[in-house]
Amino acid sequence: MAELLITRHWGEPGSHTLAAYLAHGGYQALRKALSMTPEAVTEEVKKSVLRGRGGARFPTGLKWTFVPRDSGKPVYLVVNADEGEPGTFKDRHVMERSPHMILEGMAIAAHAIRAREAFFYIRGEYALPAERVGRAIEEAERAGYLGASVFGSPFGLKTTLVRGAGAYICGEETGLLSSVEGGKGHPKLKPPFPAVSGLYGCPTIVNNVETLACLPHIMTLGGEAFAALGCPRNGGLSLFCVSGHVNNPGVFELPLGTRLREIIAGPAGGVRGGRRLKAVLPGGSSTAALTADETDVSMDCESLAALGTMLGSAAIMVMDETACMVRAARVLADFYAHESCGQCTPCREGTDWIARLLRSIEGGRGRPEDLDLILDLCDNMSGKTVCVLADGAAVPVSSIVRKFRGEFLEHLEGRCSAGRFPGAAEAAAGDFAAAGGGR
Repeated sequence: MAELLITRHWGEPGSHTLAAYLAHGGYQALRKALSMTPEAVTEEVKKSVLRGRGGARFPTGLKWTFVPRDSGKPVYLVVNADEGEPGTFKDRHVMERSPHMILEGMAIAAHAIRAREAFFYIRGEYALPAERVGRAIEEAERAGYLGASVFGSPFGLKTTLVRGAGAYICGEETGLLSSVEGGKGHPKLKPPFPAVSGLYGCPTIVNNVETLACLPHIMTLGGEAFAALGCPRNGGLSLFCVSGHVNNPGVFELPLGTRLREIIAGPAGGVRGGRRLKAVLPGGSSTAALTADETDVSMDCESLAALGTMLGSAAIMVMDETACMVRAARVLADFYAHESCGQCTPCREGTDWIARLLRSIEGGRGRPEDLDLILDLCDNMSGKTVCVLADGAAVPVSSIVRKFRGEFLEHLEGRCSAGRFPGAAEAAAGDFAAAGGGR
């Protein structure tokens, strides 16, 4: 078992304070990074094979190299803490327990891309994380670890905390940047990518909370040593969120490449009550579902892609034999229909249409041909919008319909093998919600 990095001191009282962080060698990795050139820091991160922990899993060091050197414009760094993906709650824990680790990583990244201003964008519902990050920024600035002259060097970093307003779409980096600028959280077409033209039209790098929290450890261990903690093409440890029908839900720091079945049976304590496993969403609500027979898989990008799904945010959502997969698909569809920004027609209309169809099927009022209609809608949404919210809605729903089609047919006959067929009152309330009532 690899030694813990991000979560190592989470059980200690006051782990979120500057004093506690300094007691464990905090900000020494930043001191080391500032003794190196930005190019050398970037190369070390490339060696680490660190892939972004926000969901897209793009190589972090490579992403940094896209910033143009001769634009004549300021370069910005933006921390994406708009953790709105259902099943994902790792960044919240990092912000609450180790905010200075994120800030140290933020400063290291800013040095690497030659940024002198950073924006820390936090999800609107995250009150305690925002409080602790804000306090940590103040502590770091007073101590000289952030601000005009870090460690008395020419490098300085101004940091601004920005609160979101609760829109899932602002987790998408261009939607997030629009929000920081004071506009609607509407994603933008790419190219140009934010690294070339992002915040205020300037070169901008957007990095996830956990991604930045890895950087002090990369600087301390060295890129190659960090990479060796994971598996080929997937460097380091990762925070896995496990929720749903398990005995011990929570956040676990494990090597990338750990098998999904082992995570569920090991740190997550197994399926609750000794019941049989039915399905798993391996990387958050926007990833394709796996059946119980598919869970003996390595939790890395390539292995999961071979099964038609993704590692995503490493949020493992477990469903046992009592789960109604029709209801699971409907709940997911309702979420994405509600969170669509409405900018793109396939997403705006498709998510709502799918949610209505699933609501009808769940209540036994649909038609068998509705299942093929849902799959057709999913196909016409995927890859056809400005951002990937439509894909995030289509991928899990289509996978559930394909892999558990029998359960949908049962509902059309007025029954549910999981014992979850809704009564008339519940179905009517559900129709009201799907139609937008009570919003």
